[in-house]
Amino acid sequence: MGITLKSVSYSYQGKYQTVRAVNDVSYDFGGGKVYTIIGKSGSGKTTLLSLMAGLDLPVEGEIVVDGKSTKDWDRNRMRRDVVSVIYQNYNLFPLLTVQENIRYPLSLKKLPKKEAIAASREARARVELSESYDRRFPRQLSGGEQQRVAIARTLAQGCKIILADEPTGNLDSANSRNIVDIFCSLAHDDGCTVIIITHDMAVAERSDVVIRMGDGKFSL
Repeated sequence: MGITLKSVSYSYQGKYQTVRAVNDVSYDFGGGKVYTIIGKSGSGKTTLLSLMAGLDLPVEGEIVVDGKSTKDWDRNRMRRDVVSVIYQNYNLFPLLTVQENIRYPLSLKKLPKKEAIAASREARARVELSESYDRRFPRQLSGGEQQRVAIARTLAQGCKIILADEPTGNLDSANSRNIVDIFCSLAHDDGCTVIIITHDMAVAERSDVVIRMGDGKFSL
């Protein structure tokens, strides 16, 4: 399962001009690898990630996810079942416990509560958080712990395509290494397609493929 970009372009209207944020990009992201996309601010990285997540559609070309164009997907369902996005700011619900945060997407899938709890515990253990974390709230966690919870939520969700937007941006070097270890395990052991947007060269050095992006285009 992967993502294929076919001559993808995206433009938006800036204050004084039309900005071509993504410019005729084609690439095939396959399973079992960690990809990093690096580039300066304004190079189009985050816009491209949003397109791959189905948060918007290309103005030209198409993005094929698990064999189907994003324009043909129910994109809410795609993000629920196929593609999971991990953000720099974690996006945890502050009033839900760790366990409730992890199993939240399973409630959207109408999974029975008993099964959802079991899946959340398994996912939490996979990111090396002990059972004592189940009843804690996000405010009681460090940045690294919050990011582990966000990844555990993705694991419980069962998505095979993982998009991460600056996932180590708020973390120290030790926590960053641990988070990248988890991403590498997801790709190499579980066959996931992991695509990371980052400015962190230490993350890029650990990836299987590094893609540089500038002026909306890829260079390898």
